[in-house]
Amino acid sequence: MRTWITLTEAARQLGVQAQTIYAYVSRGNIAVMPDPADPRKSLYRAEDVAVLCRKKQVGRKRAALAAGTIFGAEPCIHSAITAFSKGRAYYRGRDSIGLSQSSTLEDVAAILWNAQTAVSFDTGGTPLQWEERGRQCAFMSLAALAANGHSTHGRTDRALHAEAGRLVALVSQAFGAQCNDTSRLTHERLALGWGQGSEGTDLIRRALVLVADHELTSSAFAARITASTGASLPGCLLTGLSAFSGPLHGDASGRVRAVFDHVERVGADSVVAHHLRSAIPIPGFNHHLYPDGDPRAQALLERLDPPQELASFIEKVIHLTGLQPNIDVALAVLASQLKLPRDASFALFATARSVGLLAHSMEQLNVGKVIRPRGRYTGPALENADSVPPKDDRNGLPDAATVDRNRVFKTIIR
Repeated sequence: MRTWITLTEAARQLGVQAQTIYAYVSRGNIAVMPDPADPRKSLYRAEDVAVLCRKKQVGRKRAALAAGTIFGAEPCIHSAITAFSKGRAYYRGRDSIGLSQSSTLEDVAAILWNAQTAVSFDTGGTPLQWEERGRQCAFMSLAALAANGHSTHGRTDRALHAEAGRLVALVSQAFGAQCNDTSRLTHERLALGWGQGSEGTDLIRRALVLVADHELTSSAFAARITASTGASLPGCLLTGLSAFSGPLHGDASGRVRAVFDHVERVGADSVVAHHLRSAIPIPGFNHHLYPDGDPRAQALLERLDPPQELASFIEKVIHLTGLQPNIDVALAVLASQLKLPRDASFALFATARSVGLLAHSMEQLNVGKVIRPRGRYTGPALENADSVPPKDDRNGLPDAATVDRNRVFKTIIR
């Protein structure tokens, strides 16, 4: 390879204008010397140009990968926590439907957290931050802990599991669980707080086990992003539950409960007819992961005996739409049948899913890298692009002139 090349050749190889080559020279990225054949011109070190070309190529490959995973398809994260097979979820290889027959949330936590000893949920005397029980109490209590929480770095699994257990206990207590007797299990504490007998207690246990985790949901991804920064476990859980609280995720059962209220007021026939005439999807039916029906819902509904009008509503929807009820319907039916508090469906879901969110947070610690998605800028052209420092020393991003030429700027999200 030639040692020195002309301005035209350097600009061609890098795909930039002459002004950008001058900028590289001024910053010391490309060495320059007078052209022996024409003192009015300069020659540029070919190796320096080649190095910049390689950096730009890496930047393009990274950008293409980011665009394909974040914008074009689904992000993929290696995990040993939950997998789907034959239409159901498996917790570290254990059938979640089978576990719901007799296991407790504490048993599932030991599985999902890969704990070597039994897991205990005890608040350790951590005070709640709101007098009235409910999601405001849960979120405020977690926020208070997150504000002064310890980083997850440099701590043993045993210490993390103990703290995670206290957090799950705190969330359950915030939603009404009676935590005075630490010998009781989570489903027993919730049932006691909600005035349930033995039958209701077992149904609560089953529901908690069935929804403890569901692989890489949006809330699990959010919790993992937070964990990747070394944030505290309360911070990770608060992030995950914040994403979980959306009506398109964990609070979908609230939309179902609103429909159930409508059914109780005007009857199943009127509600179903209204949705079908208006082409409004009926909340709680169908699930993109389970085209043949949500096995979690099936496992819970077969144990329930809902009020006649709600049972009629579910049957009519199945018959007229062909869609099967998902776990949101099952949780709403459970809350209605047991006459639980208004927000009980979300309370059950959030308490159980706290176990899964903490499992993902703790697993992310083993990766040791901060999750930093790439952004794809689609706004107006940059002002004074030639004066912007080159991005070659920042993950091989293209220089500003190339950015301006393509009207696409790829930046790092901080």
